Amino acid sequence: MEIDLGLLHSNAIENIDISGSYFLDKAYYENTDIIDLKEIKVKGNITKKDTEEGLKDYIECSISGTMVIEDSISLEPIDFPYEIFYSDFLWENWLKSENILDIFSFLWENIVLEVPLQYTKVEDLSKFHGDGWRLVSEDDLAHNNNPFSELLKDIEEE
Repeated sequence: MEIDLGLLHSNAIENIDISGSYFLDKAYYENTDIIDLKEIKVKGNITKKDTEEGLKDYIECSISGTMVIEDSISLEPIDFPYEIFYSDFLWENWLKSENILDIFSFLWENIVLEVPLQYTKVEDLSKFHGDGWRLVSEDDLAHNNNPFSELLKDIEEE
């Protein structure tokens, strides 16, 4: 979806409301850790802001929604809610021309920064075990009989 900035540039209006609901095409996230991207809710506007170089397009908005990602432990799809508050000058790479903002590029470049490296909703780690192994929490590892405790002490002393 494109947003026409022409009326703002001609000073016919003082701001452009970009509030609404958006859906990104799957092509944006098909080769990422995101399985699905649900409705994206945006509330905000674009105005002109004075700089040393003159008036520049300035965007201020909140972006929220839910992405479906893979649980780091169970590997099942889980919902990961996100909320972004953004206020800055418009970047050139979001503009298709001097007067056209590609809202999808803007949204994608901000949402992709919110994808966590690891995220889990698993609380009971006892379900995750196998022949000779079991998953333990960091707290259990630190407080229980860790077979590497002596080795860790030696490393910490150095």
